[in-house]
Amino acid sequence: MNDKTPDPVSSARRRARQFRITGIIVLLLGIGSAGVVYWLGTRSADLSDDLSMIGYNKPEERQMEILYGKQGKLIEDLSNNLKQPGTQAGIITAASVIIAAGCFYFARLPDYDAETG
Repeated sequence: MNDKTPDPVSSARRRARQFRITGIIVLLLGIGSAGVVYWLGTRSADLSDDLSMIGYNKPEERQMEILYGKQGKLIEDLSNNLKQPGTQAGIITAASVIIAAGCFYFARLPDYDAETG
């Protein structure tokens, strides 16, 4: 039998390579999916510019302000902004960049340990 124990340096390098590959995949998938979300979201018909709908939301907005105050209006505006395809694409891109940066950071740790150790 071959009783070779794995070299700690080679396993650390293999793990670092896997982190780098995972980071690249996460980054590419995140940017690609953000592009698809934005493209599909902007293709749908936008009815907010319809002139016949002017003032349609006024009673609802007033009731929201009476019941929940200024914070309710703020939360409703935030909720409406999160429904926009540009905002959704930005959140997807930011999350994928953060996750990929974490992967690249952890991939670099074995190299840093080898230099200092």
